[in-house]
Amino acid sequence: MRKLDLTKLFKTYYSAGKAPALLDLDQANYIAISGIGDPNDQPFAAKVQALYATAYAIKFMHKAINQDFMVSKLEGLWDLDTQTPRAKWKYKLLIRMPAYIQQKSLCTAIAQVSSKKHLLLAKEIELYTMRERNVVQVLHTGPFSTEPDAIQQLHAFIAKKGLQKNGLHHEVYLSDFRNTVPEKLKTILRQPVK
Repeated sequence: MRKLDLTKLFKTYYSAGKAPALLDLDQANYIAISGIGDPNDQPFAAKVQALYATAYAIKFMHKAINQDFMVSKLEGLWDLDTQTPRAKWKYKLLIRMPAYIQQKSLCTAIAQVSSKKHLLLAKEIELYTMRERNVVQVLHTGPFSTEPDAIQQLHAFIAKKGLQKNGLHHEVYLSDFRNTVPEKLKTILRQPVK
């Protein structure tokens, strides 16, 4: 049985260069959980844990029916600006799913995670479909605290090309920030444009 690896199947989606570039993205399916607050606080970590637990529950259900896949990278959509206090940051955390994952699988996984792992936040997880189309993106290496410089690069590139922001700030966490030293973190910073 061959295991589906979305990061290899969609290489362009999961890669970026050190200089800003324009990219056209196709529609993709995810499981998602939303929240408000500082990403360094416990509620954020609890949502990440619930999302991963649910993703793995879906994976193992589908492995049992010969539809195995690798759990993809964590992603985040952020609705904020530089004036917003961290405690009021709005976000949606995402993990990309294969196209064959349906609501029934999600509901079964949520029930398992809620009862067996006692992660009641799993009940907030939903299926989510996104089509960003045109985006400008750049690869940021290092701690999240130094992202503003890379984001300024993105915004300068957008202005230079005569484009306008058209959607939420999007981050793809190529490194697992739960167990990677900040200096080695690799994050794709992505901004939808029109």
